[in-house]
Amino acid sequence: MTVRKFPPAPSTLLSRFAVLATIGLVLTGCAAKPASDAARPGWAMAVHGGAGIMDRETMGPDTEASYRAALNAALARGSAILEQGGSALDAVEAVVRGLEDDPQFNAGRGAVFTADGRNELDAAIMDGATLKAGAVAGVTGTRNPITLARTVMESSPHVMLIGAGAERFGAEKGVEQAAPVWFFTERRWQSLLKTLKERGLPIPPRPAGAPPEPAASAAAAGLTEDRKFGTVGVVALDRNGHVAAGTSTGGTTAKLWGRIGDVPIIGAGTYASDESCAVSATGTGEYFIRLGVAREVCNLVKYEGMDLQAAADEVIGRQLTELGGDGGVIAVTPDGQVAWSFNTSGMYRARLVEGGDPVVSIFKGEP
Repeated sequence: MTVRKFPPAPSTLLSRFAVLATIGLVLTGCAAKPASDAARPGWAMAVHGGAGIMDRETMGPDTEASYRAALNAALARGSAILEQGGSALDAVEAVVRGLEDDPQFNAGRGAVFTADGRNELDAAIMDGATLKAGAVAGVTGTRNPITLARTVMESSPHVMLIGAGAERFGAEKGVEQAAPVWFFTERRWQSLLKTLKERGLPIPPRPAGAPPEPAASAAAAGLTEDRKFGTVGVVALDRNGHVAAGTSTGGTTAKLWGRIGDVPIIGAGTYASDESCAVSATGTGEYFIRLGVAREVCNLVKYEGMDLQAAADEVIGRQLTELGGDGGVIAVTPDGQVAWSFNTSGMYRARLVEGGDPVVSIFKGEP
């Protein structure tokens, strides 16, 4: 197995679909598009850390600053690879790995718990140059599921492996493992307990090796309502004109036995093709699966000739919204367009294009 080394993590054309009057939705989008082929940037990338109900009043300044710092660190990690001529695939994996290790996000360490009190992780990665893809679902002992997904893509004849089989394959290929306690965070555990009590479901035992449970007052003080889809994702364009996408998630709090969302389903939550675009999604996965959101955005670019922002807004602002789903996407094209679109009140998001300034946003109304 090839061992990849990553640098350490450092500590908008408005579309014609921007206002969808027929459904009363003001859609939030952001795009960066080169004026001509000559203006195509050498590289570009976008990052998301989940979408949902977000406002400054309930988030608090310290939490907001912490998320903005994490997004800036993600941009720095990815841009360091792309600036040196690294591949879009390497940049995507490296950035997602960093986000999986950050307990602020619902991916890897810090993932939400299932109703059984487990962390079950999904991830996918796709190479736009070759249309090769790898995905894993329901893994519990892999420190960085995105790396396991890439290993499936590069070292197996398959696209998706799940559960114990995926874990065994990863262990045989030398993918780093982690004990269940590595993924544990008190905030996510308390969120699970709150959700299970509200639903009248049984409370599972506290995970082995977890720190002692804090006093009730301390637990309540650290608990904020989980109203976000904490999936993380990255899309990138490299100097060779290739695009790639990667997405990773812990799913939804108190999800039922064996539930799999859109993230590892190629074309739903993750897709990349040099003939159209690369997309990573976040939201209520069941709706993204039914629409094939990631592939649908790319189809509109490829077959309908839409610019990227218009395609993203059409899928998120009209199709997803009319179906009753919520969430968002980030996307990049081989000619350097970068876009995001979401129909929630916020999405952790950031972008950086060669020669430009980083854009880091959380709330609706920001660039």
